[in-house]
Amino acid sequence: MSILGNILGRIFNRDKDKPAPGAPPQPAPTATPVQPPITTAAAVAPQPAQPVDVAGILDFMNDQRDQKLNWRTSIVDLMKLIGLESSLAERKELADELGYTGDPSDSASMNIWLHKQVIQKIVDNGGQLPRDLTD
Repeated sequence: MSILGNILGRIFNRDKDKPAPGAPPQPAPTATPVQPPITTAAAVAPQPAQPVDVAGILDFMNDQRDQKLNWRTSIVDLMKLIGLESSLAERKELADELGYTGDPSDSASMNIWLHKQVIQKIVDNGGQLPRDLTD
C-alpha cells in the first residue's frame, strides 16, 4: 500500500474491516433474496459519505500521548501521531508519490509542501478540518 494510502487508512480507520493477521477466516455470507430496484429519484441519486471530523480524531489521538505532537503544521508529527515511520526516506517516498517537483534535499520546503498536500488529500477523501488548515 502507498504511504498516502496508509495515512488515509489510519485516519479514516479503513483497516477496521480487514481481519487481523492470524484471525480465523470469516464465514461466507449467505445468499439473501434480491429485492427489485426502487426507481425513485432518491434511490437513484448517490448518497454522500458522512463527513469525518479528522481534527477531532487526531486531537483525541494526541490527547492520549504523553508527548504532544503538532500535527496541524508538521508532516513529521502527523505521521508519528498515526503510527507511521516519519524518516526523511519515508517523506521523500511520499513526496515522489504525490508528485513533488522541488528539491528533496531542501527538507523544510518539502515538509511544508507535503503537509499541505496530505491535508488536501484528507479533505478530498471526506475529512473535515478547520478552515485555517485548508486555506
